[in-house]
Amino acid sequence: MTVSKANKYLIVVVGPTAVGKTDLCVRLAKYYNTEIISADSRQFYKEMTIGTAKPSREEQQGITHHFVDSHSITEDYNAGAYEQDVLTLLQELFRKKDVVLLTGGSGLYVRAVCEGMDEIPQADPAVREQLTELYEAQGLAPLLEQLRQLDPVYYEQVDKANPQRVIRALEVCRSSGQPYSSFRVQEKRERPFNIIRIGLNRDRQELYQRIDQRMDQMLDQGLLQEAENLYTYREHNALQTVGYKEIFDYLEGKYDWEEAVRLLKRNSRRYAKRQLTWFHKFPEYAWFHPQQWQEIIGFIDGQMKG
Repeated sequence: MTVSKANKYLIVVVGPTAVGKTDLCVRLAKYYNTEIISADSRQFYKEMTIGTAKPSREEQQGITHHFVDSHSITEDYNAGAYEQDVLTLLQELFRKKDVVLLTGGSGLYVRAVCEGMDEIPQADPAVREQLTELYEAQGLAPLLEQLRQLDPVYYEQVDKANPQRVIRALEVCRSSGQPYSSFRVQEKRERPFNIIRIGLNRDRQELYQRIDQRMDQMLDQGLLQEAENLYTYREHNALQTVGYKEIFDYLEGKYDWEEAVRLLKRNSRRYAKRQLTWFHKFPEYAWFHPQQWQEIIGFIDGQMKG
């Protein structure tokens, strides 16, 4: 059975951490009688609950949430695999529903579903091992210098504080003999459904206050114990993020608990700022405060009639 694109809509709801995506999306799912697909790359993992602010059963309010607790931290899962899995799921959901929701703050994963992933070649695992050893011995500086020489274009674009991104680019450069940037053609792929994109934001002070409150809540719920249980997996990509890194550093004695909590909050606010910067790069998003219910519904319905 072929699903016609004409009356099928994927509503994408993005925004920074703690902005209120879950509450709004549950309300939208009830309104449109549909299901939610999570695009939070850390909520996939069953073992990561508190530090990812995973929606509880109560918060889900009986709405089906896909890609929450779908994988184990012991599995390797990436945006390319997620793209294929979500497209397969959407094919199935659109047989029963005209509207499906996709929500999360992981920009790369949202983009994979909406536009497709670049065809980047597999790298030689031995090269990755060498680069990782160099990073552990000498830090990021020599890797950044290599990247500057091998791919000056991507060197200007990369987050220079993110070792995963730098190592990934270098391993492709060295394995393929071509610049990493040459594989990032960023051609948008045509999808067999319509996409309506909504961004959520709040006044900065209001957002930062909510982030601080969420961090306090996570700590009360037992974030320290969860991080202790995950400590052996600390090199895993999903754990190289705000909320876990600060606790791991505390466990390794790099600073005291008070400093760990301060950094947890500061880094979460910085992360929210980076998320907003990412999503603002895409002009397709219409931005709203999460409480602008009538305006949001009006916008969606207008797009559907459009």
